[in-house]
Parts: sequence; structure tokens; C-alpha cells
Amino acid sequence: MAKGWIHSVESLGTQDGPGIRYVVFTQGCPLRCKYCHNPDTWCMTDGQEVEVEELMNKILRCKPFISRSKGGITISGGEPTLQIDFVLELLKRCKEEDIHTALDTSGYVDKDKFEKLLPYTDLVLLDIKHIDDIEHQELTGVSNQKILDILNLLEERGKSFWVRHVVVPGINDKIEYIEKLTELLAPLDNLEKVELISYHQLGVHKWETIGLDYELKDVEPPSGEKMEEFKEIFINKGINTVVK
Repeated sequence: MAKGWIHSVESLGTQDGPGIRYVVFTQGCPLRCKYCHNPDTWCMTDGQEVEVEELMNKILRCKPFISRSKGGITISGGEPTLQIDFVLELLKRCKEEDIHTALDTSGYVDKDKFEKLLPYTDLVLLDIKHIDDIEHQELTGVSNQKILDILNLLEERGKSFWVRHVVVPGINDKIEYIEKLTELLAPLDNLEKVELISYHQLGVHKWETIGLDYELKDVEPPSGEKMEEFKEIFINKGINTVVK
């Protein structure tokens, strides 16, 4: 029986995929995003070690609510693909119980490992932090090439996916970056939705609590008008887009 390290769960989530969802937040992440609101998930063993069946017992208690809302389970993080064996077994068990499955990922994972999860994943929520590779490295500490490879893999395999993009003023909110991302996504047949997410500072206290310096403390959230402007750029290219 596979075990995994998790940070927390949300039994009636509504922000991480369609319907009401049981959201499992895993521990461990290879990225160090400057705006991360959960830096306490970075270290895998800071969390709670659980068995798949222990989680399934809790998920099944919520199944009536999940099913009626056409929801499911979302495995998020941290970065869930760091725990492939655990996540794979959990996805398989959910499919045995006819529960819709979603994987919320940064996409920073080797394609061959990620492909193992696809047969048991109904929907992928792919976070694209920055379209420019150099800027992506500055923002997250890693290249975006693996992430773009996963984007291509999802399209090649015909897997339904959403793209999530946090808009951070002064970092990735230039029109040229938004247009470049739009041009990349517009031709993709399996992209169901883009979620443009406004940067916020809700995680600053966590950085302070664990003794980390939050570099973006002076960055204000983008205006509603600016977010709507970006949304229109995507919509004009035929991409279903929402602002969150």
C-alpha cells in the first residue's frame, strides 16, 4: 500500500476543478515561486504521511456531495508528481469508485513519469507561471521547458486540460507576455479553459513564520480593469477565459 506526504485536505472545495471537489494538497515542490502562498509545502516531510486507503475512506464519505455536483477529487500541492507512486495509486482507486479525477500541477516533471498518470486523470490543471524562459527561471528557480513539454504532451494525448496563470504586476503582466501566451494556447484543441488569477499577498505571513524573506512584499495586486483587459485578449483568440 503506497504512502504519501500531504499538507492538508479540503473536503468541499470549489476552486480546483468542476463541481464540488475533495482536494488533496501534497507536500514537496521543486519550484520556489516568489509569490508562493504555501511555502510550507516545499519540504515533503514537513507534512503528514498517509496511506491511500486512509484517504479513500474520507473521500468516499464525501462522494454523495461530489457526485451530485458533478465534481470529483483534485490532487494538488506542492507538486503532486514528486510522489508518482502514491498519486498513481490514489488516482486508480478513485477511478475504481467512478470519481472524476483532476491533477493540479506545475508541469515540472519528466514526460515519461507524467504519462503514467494520464490514463487515470480526467482533467489536468496546468500552471504556467511565465511564458519567457529566462523570466520563468528568475520567478520560480527553474526553466519552463519541461512545463511546455507537458503542455504539448497533453495536446498530443488528447487529454482535457485547463491552464492557470497567476498575473503578477511587474513580472509577467506585460502585454507582450500575455499575447505570447495567448498565441501558444490558441491552436490547442484540448484546452478547455484559461484561469487568469490575480496575484495576492495572502501567504506573506507564512513566509515570515518560517523565516523566509518575501521579495514581493511591495507588489500590489493587479487592478480589475487590467485583468479584464487581459481576459479580452484571450477571448478574442477564441479561448474560454475567466478571471479569478
